[in-house]
Amino acid sequence: MTIDSIPTLVKQLYGIVNQLETMFPGQKFTPDGHLVGSIGEVLAAYHYGLELLDNSARTHDAKTTDNQFVQIKITQGEQIAIRSEPDYLIVLKLDKEGHAVEIYNGPGAMPWKMAGKMQSNGQRSIRLSRLRQMNDEVDDTDRISRIR
Repeated sequence: MTIDSIPTLVKQLYGIVNQLETMFPGQKFTPDGHLVGSIGEVLAAYHYGLELLDNSARTHDAKTTDNQFVQIKITQGEQIAIRSEPDYLIVLKLDKEGHAVEIYNGPGAMPWKMAGKMQSNGQRSIRLSRLRQMNDEVDDTDRISRIR
């Protein structure tokens, strides 16, 4: 299996989710948390040529070949949450076909500044619509280059 298998596997996962939700009406079996986060991290590592850090690393999930530190976020919803200001931020949206679409790719300072107030869980949320607007303002020289 290769990275190209991820869309097929995600589609299978959503097929199982649909079966469970049919079997148990009213219950939600949405894949989230570590599962979706790990999918985002391996996809970003592959597509942007990143080296993933240990799962316990604070703030950043990966680094570039020239040692720029990157936080990777992926969601199926319309917002993400961040705990601290990353050097760089890549935000992806995962669709039910298993494809990840880039929403934001650039310095982490502006998304951190524009995120909502700190919640009781230590996170600040920001909507994907806001990130898309910010992404339009990022200069290409301030992005993590996609290599695949």
